[in-house]
Amino acid sequence: MDNHHYDEDEVLFRPIYETGKGFYALACALAAIVVFGLVMYIRQLVFGLGETGMNEPVSWGFYIISFVFFIGISHAGTLISAILRLSKAEWRRPITRMAEVITGIVLIIGGLHPVIDLGRPDRILHLVERGRLQSPLLWDFTSVSAYFTASSIYLYLPLIPDIALLRDRGGKFHKLYKVLAWGYDGSEKQKHALERAINILMVLVIPIAVSVHTIISWIFGMTLQPGWHSTIFGPYFVVGAIFSGIAALVIVMIAFRKAYHLENYLKEIHFRYLGTLLMVMSLLWFYFTFAEYLTTFYGHEPPEMRVFDYKFIGSFAPWFWLMVACNFIIPVIFLSNKKLKTIGGILTASIAVVIGMWLERLIIIVPSLANPRLPYPTGIYVPSLTEISLLAAGIAAFILGFMGFSKLFPLISVWEIKEGRKESVREVTERLNEYLPTSKHVKVIEEA
Repeated sequence: MDNHHYDEDEVLFRPIYETGKGFYALACALAAIVVFGLVMYIRQLVFGLGETGMNEPVSWGFYIISFVFFIGISHAGTLISAILRLSKAEWRRPITRMAEVITGIVLIIGGLHPVIDLGRPDRILHLVERGRLQSPLLWDFTSVSAYFTASSIYLYLPLIPDIALLRDRGGKFHKLYKVLAWGYDGSEKQKHALERAINILMVLVIPIAVSVHTIISWIFGMTLQPGWHSTIFGPYFVVGAIFSGIAALVIVMIAFRKAYHLENYLKEIHFRYLGTLLMVMSLLWFYFTFAEYLTTFYGHEPPEMRVFDYKFIGSFAPWFWLMVACNFIIPVIFLSNKKLKTIGGILTASIAVVIGMWLERLIIIVPSLANPRLPYPTGIYVPSLTEISLLAAGIAAFILGFMGFSKLFPLISVWEIKEGRKESVREVTERLNEYLPTSKHVKVIEEA
């Protein structure tokens, strides 16, 4: 029986040792997009931020939008993985690794965007040297740094047993695996220590993840800018981050399931569960959005209503209503109907949510800056080729990073799958016997 499972699990190692022509073709295409973005960024360094569409009063554009967007997606790993581990949901096992990898990659990409937005990247040192404790920007820098550190360790620790398996197999990258495995040999003492470290981290990483997007929201909420000064922004941003994170995770899972033939591990039931979570988050997102705009409309303050009208019936109305369609209407249609809630339907809803959540950041940032409290004419923002190319480069870098990871490590945790086969039935049986009432003479679950 063990040999049979070992042969089945060979599929998880195959991407590391076997690489098709399609992989190299896609990698080259993505690398070209990244290189073009880098060239455009160098051009921006030479000629300044005049190469962008940013101006006064719209001094933030695609770069800050993408920063908030990518940091939001990073919640796919820590929150989803940690919460599923903490709740001991057995269906988590094929999912957690991909979720954790998403966090590590997008945090790097998202964290670079404020540096790009500075125009002069050396100015980031001023935040370290002369940062003021009253500044939400300093809070943001600190929280994102802590988040990246915690999530990187949280990704690495569950990787160690799989790295040890790769080390023992020999072949390419053997020396790298030997170093990264830290002498792990699977002894009971090491397993216990590793499990304890993972348990501690998964508890710590949840409040860190929640605090990160809350603090990012305070960059806007702590100002008196119309449309930004809101007490609801903290939980609103966290809900949006989890929402977009689940959608991104579903897209990644479906793509690599198809590319690496992981149908036996990433089954339809996994997507149905994630689709249900996506549906719940869509309803939560709509609730927060409705509450935010209802409060603004009820107050009817002239500066706030100027931004409100700009979004609902003004220049940004097409983007606003497209956001509502992507984040609420399309997910509800596809995820509430059993006939449409297939893998294809869940993918459609997830793509719509990712687009919609990027638009949400656009709609939060640009209209408020274009309509300041001071009596200035409405600002105009049109992104330049530089900004568009750097957005495309960020997306390409994300895909390329994921592909690179798949060439070094298994995308699905092999040791967790093996552990699940051996121990999950017993653990679940014990838990159910604790939950359910039993007769005086026999435990129902054990008899079944």
